[in-house]
Amino acid sequence: MNPTRHAIGLGLRRGWTEFLQSVRSPQDQGFYLFTAVGTVLLLWFNRDNEIGDSGIFYPTYALPSILGALVAFGVVIGPAFALAMEREDGTLLRHKALPHGMQGYVTGQLTYHSLSLLPSLLTILVPSLLLFDGLMSGGAAGWLTVAWVVVLGLLATLPLGMVLGSVVPGTQKVGTWGMLPILVLTAISGIFFPLQALWGWVQGLAQVFPVYWIGLGLRSAFLPDAAVTLEVGDSWRTGLTVLVLAAWAVAGALVTPRVLRRMARRQSGSTVEAAREASLQWVR
Repeated sequence: MNPTRHAIGLGLRRGWTEFLQSVRSPQDQGFYLFTAVGTVLLLWFNRDNEIGDSGIFYPTYALPSILGALVAFGVVIGPAFALAMEREDGTLLRHKALPHGMQGYVTGQLTYHSLSLLPSLLTILVPSLLLFDGLMSGGAAGWLTVAWVVVLGLLATLPLGMVLGSVVPGTQKVGTWGMLPILVLTAISGIFFPLQALWGWVQGLAQVFPVYWIGLGLRSAFLPDAAVTLEVGDSWRTGLTVLVLAAWAVAGALVTPRVLRRMARRQSGSTVEAAREASLQWVR
């Protein structure tokens, strides 16, 4: 069997196994439940709030944007934290020692974190569809749009998580280097209120990054056509959404392997031991 294909196959199986372990884990189940309950309560308590004079109520507007934020947040912070942690505990070093081990490792990470999005999204989407009327205005075409936006969003943001996990000094820095910037981007990307409510330079900054475009693409799937007046330029800009997310995906595909190879070359027993010592110092 081709060694590369064998390594990728092992990575796919590893990612699937870790996903099954995750959905059976009480800790992860608690996280999914906490996220879902918090989101649904937010939508419920704001169910009578209208967005401007649009006739669109808060749950209808906010749900697709929140789902978009979860896509971006989950596939940036999750891989970043996992990669940083497995650099410290020696897991990455063991993969490096295997033939094509890094290819298998990356495949496993991509598989696991992509699948982990499903329970996060479904535990919010299903009760919301039951509780609130008129959330999906696009019908079958809308669900098709959801599918391609989520796939492109994954391809655009997963590399960011892998790069972040490769360059942070340790797991303690993932929050500062990754979580905080993502939270800021989420806040300025039209997730909780229309982007047009922000200053012009903030609107321009938000549109550089994929978080805004994932949210825009999902809003175009869920919201009625009349809601387009809430968007920049009174347009869903579907073509531009595809181009921006595809550009981030291509850039990630080109940059991420180089960053990972550089990080792997630096991995050694001494660096793992130093990382462990630093982690112990942090705990103390």
